[in-house]
Amino acid sequence: MTWLPEITTAPLALIAVAIGAYLLGSVPFGLVIARALGLGDLRSIGSGNIGATNVLRTGHRGAALATLLLDAGKGGIAVLIARLALAEDAAQLAALAAFLGHLFPLWLGFRGGKGVATFLGTLLVLAWPAGLMACATWVAVAAISRISSLSALSAAALTPLWLALTGGEAAIALAIMLAALVWQRHIANITRLLSGTEPRIGTRNT
Repeated sequence: MTWLPEITTAPLALIAVAIGAYLLGSVPFGLVIARALGLGDLRSIGSGNIGATNVLRTGHRGAALATLLLDAGKGGIAVLIARLALAEDAAQLAALAAFLGHLFPLWLGFRGGKGVATFLGTLLVLAWPAGLMACATWVAVAAISRISSLSALSAAALTPLWLALTGGEAAIALAIMLAALVWQRHIANITRLLSGTEPRIGTRNT
């Protein structure tokens, strides 16, 4: 059993995949949608995050849903193109690059979102059974707690386990790396969770 894919793609092709996936992942759909709908600059609203949860704080559910789907889709599309054009090693690299693009977007001075939707989108294409289980984890925790950050942290933490249980062992190392980044981006949320001040889904404050 290995936690990494076999490297079969030529180095130059992998570099091209990394650059293309990163640029796709860098597209700040939440920011674009909010501005297009006249909802303001997300970076000055609520938590200041550019993701779907903060878009929801504007009160526009349609915009939040569109942001969620597009942020997930850009990761999934990057993985799908790399897999169809090359091989599994390229697909995993595309997942990582698209995720990093969302976290550190070129267009926003490398100050991006927390990557949860993009994480789930890449996972759904990379290893769909584990992806579905991760999404189910998010939904279950959200239904119980009504706290988006707790749902994200739970889904990310359990993803390596879901991969191990569904035959996706070759993506475990990648999942651990992405999950660690998700947790790192949620440090402020973790602090608020521990203090009992983390806002619930749909609230318009921080």
